[in-house]
Amino acid sequence: MTELFSPITLRDLTLRNRTVVAPMCQYSAIDGFANDWHFAHLARFGIGGFGLVIFEATGVVAEGRISYADLGLWKDDHIAPLARIVDFLHTQGSAAGIQLAHAGRKASTPVSWRGPEELQTEEQKKGAGYEHWQPVAPSAESANPADPSFQVPTELDKAGIQHVIDGFVAATLRAEKAGFDTVEIHAAHGYLLNQFLSPLANHRTDEYGGSRENRMRLVLEVTEAVRAAWPAHKPLLARISVSDNAEGGWTVEDSVVLSRELKARGVDGIDCSSGGFAQGRIASAPGYQVDFARAVKQGADIPTMAVGLLGDVHEAEAIIQRGDADFIALARGAMNDPNWPVHAQRELGSVDYSLWPVQTQRVSDHDRILGLQRA
Repeated sequence: MTELFSPITLRDLTLRNRTVVAPMCQYSAIDGFANDWHFAHLARFGIGGFGLVIFEATGVVAEGRISYADLGLWKDDHIAPLARIVDFLHTQGSAAGIQLAHAGRKASTPVSWRGPEELQTEEQKKGAGYEHWQPVAPSAESANPADPSFQVPTELDKAGIQHVIDGFVAATLRAEKAGFDTVEIHAAHGYLLNQFLSPLANHRTDEYGGSRENRMRLVLEVTEAVRAAWPAHKPLLARISVSDNAEGGWTVEDSVVLSRELKARGVDGIDCSSGGFAQGRIASAPGYQVDFARAVKQGADIPTMAVGLLGDVHEAEAIIQRGDADFIALARGAMNDPNWPVHAQRELGSVDYSLWPVQTQRVSDHDRILGLQRA
């Protein structure tokens, strides 16, 4: 058994291997509801052998969605379609996680591949209507002042902050009813919680702004509230942008401090990404964010998930062997090859077919027998 395909346990959840499907927004929901596209998109990763499949960024409140086409968990009606997918993943041996999110000032954006006329026509036919709403943020500043298409958000007051916390709690309770094995708090990629953390977006002068301690306050309050609502035997994850990749922004050192505080509040693993603000840029290359996962793992003594162009099987194995991270998360790689784990296991020399679905095993056995007979 390779390190990549060794099991790992967080609280009472044992994952069959270290491969993870990272959250990937599909912009295919209507009124927050999962549909057949989401089922087909996510179910194939369970068939392909992944240990954990994390559903896309899911709005904890309607106004917290990135776009009108995001998944949601702000009402009980959203539970059943998600539970259907969770149940199927469980039949395939995969654990299911969901990323709970609030987009903040990045909310109410259009779906990139559709124009306004198509949006209106398509949504009117489906009875939903094209939705547009006022985003909120720690400060009343656009995500990209140079681009007039970005709205200027409303600065959250104390009541608005409490509304956000309450939204995370209510969505967490619904995630439990849907049968999810883990919840991931989204505090990365320039969305609301990341906006509070970063001095690039947070210019408040109250207890939620200014010092690093103050800027971490909302993330920690959300974490405490979610951990209290989430069953004690189930693990809690957090995704953070370990660095803003910009001068004057959030740093790796800040993330180590934050991760220690998250661990103290019951977070069991950190999903380590970076960036999310217009000012921040980093060159994309295979393994380009592994150093972030290593720094947080070593600095905060907490399991970490590495992300970012990790499709090379042997390098993925080496990352786990070196102790740089505890999980390998794929997004584009998983889309390109939904069977990446079973293919990777073979490439690493395994002759164990138990990760394959039983239907596939039987087909393989049939082909092997036919081959022997023909020989």
